[in-house]
Amino acid sequence: MIKILIVEDDPLMSRMYQKIFTFEGFEAHMAGDGQEGLEQAKSVKPALILLDVMMPKMNGLEVLEKLKNDGGLKTIPVIMLTNLAGQQDAETALKKGAIKYIVKSEHEPKELVQIVKEILMI
Repeated sequence: MIKILIVEDDPLMSRMYQKIFTFEGFEAHMAGDGQEGLEQAKSVKPALILLDVMMPKMNGLEVLEKLKNDGGLKTIPVIMLTNLAGQQDAETALKKGAIKYIVKSEHEPKELVQIVKEILMI
């Protein structure tokens, strides 16, 4: 089973993503903030990380930077998720190593699963 890590501080969004990815055959691991996300990434070693931008303790861009500076984690593809449609945030995330920047309100959860499948080539 393919492991993905969903780092999302909104409990409703988190549960929704977990349900849809589990339904689609993924092993979905959850983290509620940036710090927990980093810890989970190290212990779970997911195939892909969905990372919210706005979070407590450590925001998504800070987490992304730490992931990409960690030799054991830097090759894991990271998709940034946000409610902010700011072009500057998207450019910053992509420069720091994210492979995609997705505005949550513009994509149904099913579409997100499809994007993940395409990235992982399944």
